[in-house]
Amino acid sequence: MTGLREAPADATARYEMVVGLEVHVQLRTHTKAFCSCDTTYGAPPNVNTCPVCLALPGALPALNREAVRLAMRAAHALGCTVNDVSVFARKNYFYPDLPKGYQISQYDRPLALAGRLEIGDGDAVRTVGITRVHMEEDAGKSIHDRYPGATAIDLNRAGVPLIEIVSEPDMRSSAEAVAYLAALKQILEYVDVSDVNMEEGSLRVDANVSARPRGATTLGAKTEVKNMNSFSGVQRALDAEFQRQCALLERGERVEQQTMLWDGARNEVRPARSKEASHDYRYFPEPDLPPLVLERRWIDEVRAELPELPRARRARFAREYGLAAADIAVLTASPALAGYFEAAAKLHRDPKAAANWVMGEVLAALNATNESIRDFRVTPAALARLLDLVRDGVVSHSAAKRVFALMVETGEPADRVAEREGLVQVRDADELTRGVDEVLAEHPAEAGRFRAGETKLLGVLVGLVMKKSKGRAAPRRVNQLLSERAGG
Repeated sequence: MTGLREAPADATARYEMVVGLEVHVQLRTHTKAFCSCDTTYGAPPNVNTCPVCLALPGALPALNREAVRLAMRAAHALGCTVNDVSVFARKNYFYPDLPKGYQISQYDRPLALAGRLEIGDGDAVRTVGITRVHMEEDAGKSIHDRYPGATAIDLNRAGVPLIEIVSEPDMRSSAEAVAYLAALKQILEYVDVSDVNMEEGSLRVDANVSARPRGATTLGAKTEVKNMNSFSGVQRALDAEFQRQCALLERGERVEQQTMLWDGARNEVRPARSKEASHDYRYFPEPDLPPLVLERRWIDEVRAELPELPRARRARFAREYGLAAADIAVLTASPALAGYFEAAAKLHRDPKAAANWVMGEVLAALNATNESIRDFRVTPAALARLLDLVRDGVVSHSAAKRVFALMVETGEPADRVAEREGLVQVRDADELTRGVDEVLAEHPAEAGRFRAGETKLLGVLVGLVMKKSKGRAAPRRVNQLLSERAGG
């Protein structure tokens, strides 16, 4: 990596990784932080711009109230204290996609401070401190592959509202860092402040990482790793940078404080520039924006409006529905999926059956179509009705899967599909008896052995009857009839 040998495995065991994360989250607003330009992703380049986000002379910023509300909502969900007064500042640096030559951010007086986020479950729970949550605007985007030998600039993102969530350096492995990101992403989804889509840049991660001898309490020199666009990329980048630092320390060399870029294709990190300190940005209060003064009543209202958070919902599902922890983790992965399951479970009144179908058929159908649960054709009520039909013996479990597939395809209710497709179970005694007798007559050897006491053939014979009836025979009644034939 960057021309250095990797540290031997026994060498890395002598050092401890220390990680803190800076996560930038795009807020779910229709307009930008300081102007009324659209924030929709995927618009043609430089369409969503105006004099404010283009930094034309005389254009003044006006703060987006909804962005403030969403930022407070996120801060409350992370257990932070929201400050009555915070101050916007100019963070000065030059880059082609930053037309003003500075970014409006917050510095010494941020929106919120001192939160916490728990990762893991049971005895393995660890708490990661949240240093601060502050508001800022996004920069534009440099595009290096559009024109040969030239860089293009798209300013659609310039001025999009962000929050930056800064953690304490409380993580001690790349796995813990990924667990923190997963928990953070889930909370932000639950409180509906962002779509947290890494592919579209709605969630971006910078990692501060250092290595220190095990047992040491002081922090080593840190580097900042950028350009990680997936959780797996974060984990691999942290491991690569830790290896690089361990190799330096083993040779008695010094780790330089610098910014590193992750190259996922080569599985390596490489230096980008020396790491800036706060004074490099020449922060000073934004003269075009007054201090952000929040009424305590509004702060309290935003906190009171928070929905049930993931950890609380997992605990309630265990308490109310008696489900296994692994099942609960799947069902609460997103608020929409958790809501879908709970609605179906309450209507059907058998949470285990509802859980099995949601984790099985429902998720399989969503994965096959790449569809959102919010747009799914089979509503919780429709799924509950199908499960009622299975419980009541109207359709068999295998037939129900066929019914469900057609419900996904057509959006029709379960009763109509089952009736039209001839999948309603046959429970007429005469018809079932006739089917059993025909199977016994068609398979005399198996029938004889079954009557002689070879009970393991019961399942085979039931299967043959089900096949003959095209899955419509009621399995329990077929089982009873065959047992009667064997004298059971």
